[in-house]
Amino acid sequence: MKRIGIAVNQNKPSAVDVTGQLVELLEAKRVSVLVDSGVADQIGRSDLAMDVQHFPGKVDLVFVLGGDGTLLGVARQLAFFDLPILGINLGHLGFLSEAEPDDLHSAVDRVLSGDFHLEKRMMIEAAIIRNGQVIHNSIALNDVGIAKGSFGRMVTLSVYVDDMYVDTYSGDGLIVSTPTGSTAYSLSCGGPIVSPHINVIVVTPICPHRLNSRPFIVQKNQEIRVEVSATHNDMGVTIDGQVGYKVEANDTILVRKSSHYTTLIKWQERGFFDVLRQKLHDPN
Repeated sequence: MKRIGIAVNQNKPSAVDVTGQLVELLEAKRVSVLVDSGVADQIGRSDLAMDVQHFPGKVDLVFVLGGDGTLLGVARQLAFFDLPILGINLGHLGFLSEAEPDDLHSAVDRVLSGDFHLEKRMMIEAAIIRNGQVIHNSIALNDVGIAKGSFGRMVTLSVYVDDMYVDTYSGDGLIVSTPTGSTAYSLSCGGPIVSPHINVIVVTPICPHRLNSRPFIVQKNQEIRVEVSATHNDMGVTIDGQVGYKVEANDTILVRKSSHYTTLIKWQERGFFDVLRQKLHDPN
């Protein structure tokens, strides 16, 4: 493992300092390093600068310095290239990260010695269809949200699985998530926690206006079709809570498993439920 790219959220207060430390550690181990262009100049290493989207073919893996949101964004950028990602948490929760700034020496040593395993995380893709034409396509690691805007009234969403009618939900919207995304927005809306080793798709209503509206889970190879109905156009689709598209009444959203995965670098001794307890603050 001789070529490593570093993607950085430079808005994090410690981002520049940690990036500098990481570059020094890697170069001391004779590792070839490329650094996110926005930060390379700030650490005085413009010779290492490269935009993250150009990492594929130039590096063997990517260190992501930031929080979960940073890692989600990088995962979408690199989804088509199967580059392993190690998250180094500079954020608050860091649920997807495997290392902390205090562990840089250990993290570098473990990666270079191969003391880790690769975890394939399922992704989903969404298409927005208007008047029979696909107007937007996108890919997500966490979730696809279909919801009303801040001041919009309720939306009504008719849901089909493989063309079989499931139910019609009136409320704030709907979340379609991966197992990785089951611990994010879906969880806060009452959705189930799903182990990332089980490739399924979770559908969770957002503030449904009916007592019997409940989340449900479908197989990974099934397609979710959502038909939108509303008396207003203050609605949108969000991808991982970061990318948004306007939606109009009578639009259709198709969500299915993507053929691409995010590959995360994980330590052998840290299981999913260990991380779950730690990050969600189990007092025991």
